[in-house]
Amino acid sequence: MAFHEVRFPANLSFGSVGGPERRTDVVTLANGFEERNSPWAHARRRYDAGVGLRSLDDIEQLVAFFEARQGQLNGFRWKDWSDYKSCSPSAEVGFEDQEIAQGDGETKVFQLVKLYQSGPQGYARPITKPVAGSVKVGIDDLQLAEDVHYTVDTVTGLVTLQDAPGIGVPIRAGFEFDVPVRFDTDRIQTSVASFQAGDMPAVPVVEVRV
Repeated sequence: MAFHEVRFPANLSFGSVGGPERRTDVVTLANGFEERNSPWAHARRRYDAGVGLRSLDDIEQLVAFFEARQGQLNGFRWKDWSDYKSCSPSAEVGFEDQEIAQGDGETKVFQLVKLYQSGPQGYARPITKPVAGSVKVGIDDLQLAEDVHYTVDTVTGLVTLQDAPGIGVPIRAGFEFDVPVRFDTDRIQTSVASFQAGDMPAVPVVEVRV
């Protein structure tokens, strides 16, 4: 799959509608009990970019971006304004936000992850599209310096440390991130009259695996 490392205009994604989607197979047994299973290890997010349009200039910007991606052909980055930080939306990113792994004395490369916790259950979401310059990394309680102690691949979300942390030593990270997506349509229908009347075009966007 082709992927363009360019972000959908953030001013257009602001105000969009969307969020995570899960797939669950439910089988109701003869006794009324259920068997539930999910073939997906990770959620897939969907959005509608059309509701973020506020002017005819926004439509022109959307069409230009759509044409440059050639419809569904090429993926791109998307800023989900409701979930784009390793911390809470009102907080500042810090290196202690997420524990992404523990050292084993040998491994130097680690995947960025964000943990969603509710009670004793949690879900670790791999972060593959961190925002350049936003990633802060620390070992135990010590913050490291980027390009000195570690490097970040913003295409994959992999962090490479200069030295392997000791066994059981926590590796922590804070970051902003984008969602890898593509358009979920090969057609955008726009009308000046409809737009001025408040009828927004539907522009579905769906998360892709990268």
